[in-house]
Amino acid sequence: MPKTRYRSIFISDTHLCSRDAQAEVLLHFLRHTKSENLYLVGDFLDVWQLRRRWHWPQVYSNVIHRILSRVKKGAKVVYIPGNHDEFFRDFLGTQFGGVQIVPRTVHRTADGRRMLVMHGDEFDAVVQCNKWLALLGSAAYEYLVAANRILNVVRRRTRLPYWSLAAYCKRRVKNAAKYISRFETALAHEGKTMGVDGVICGHIHTPVIKNVQGLLYCNTGDWVENCTALVEHEDGRLEIVHWLPRYLDALSRAHGLEVDPEDEEPQVAEYAPFATRIARGLVAAE
Repeated sequence: MPKTRYRSIFISDTHLCSRDAQAEVLLHFLRHTKSENLYLVGDFLDVWQLRRRWHWPQVYSNVIHRILSRVKKGAKVVYIPGNHDEFFRDFLGTQFGGVQIVPRTVHRTADGRRMLVMHGDEFDAVVQCNKWLALLGSAAYEYLVAANRILNVVRRRTRLPYWSLAAYCKRRVKNAAKYISRFETALAHEGKTMGVDGVICGHIHTPVIKNVQGLLYCNTGDWVENCTALVEHEDGRLEIVHWLPRYLDALSRAHGLEVDPEDEEPQVAEYAPFATRIARGLVAAE
């Protein structure tokens, strides 16, 4: 599968360290795309899950290797921590392997538009004012995603396509729809206050590009249920890319193909210092 080139790529809510993170799909995306700019728009690691149990399979190291290799090749990589990886907000203004860690930033598209890039949890009253309620909601979401996983095992066996139960519930539940609308409005208001042309965010796992109160609102989606990224083409055009269908199509055509020996991934031990730093930080936080 040839690599697709974009000017910029925005991904968020990968939730690595959660058992429902679609890390293999994310790795496939990183292997088959390239860009001048890569923005990690929050919740890259799920520290909330990491506090419960240590979970670091090889594929996580492979994902980090792919990201760091982009820096070595001259790409600009920016990491904006979210609420699930707020541990890294203690390192704002620093760099890790050339990756810039910032609270938010403004990206200028090829056609001159200024886009405010942030995770968005600071505008979530539930997370900011009632963290215990947010944790409870996170646990409920996990059970919903687990049920979704079982459901889709059955659907695959009956040759039915992938279907997201969590996304369906968010669309159908009135309160969820109202919450998403208020979140979008709050982000659009912040964009107007900052004098930008649009906002790019994550947090609510709802990929979309739309006009909200005269401002362009873009949500990158997630890599738990949607497997989506926001991409900027060379002419500045923005698009939501749904990668799961491409990944499944590649799997169906991959039988019998040999792995390129020059494309081998590093071993987990290479990222042991990185994992140890996280673990020590969590212990200190406790």
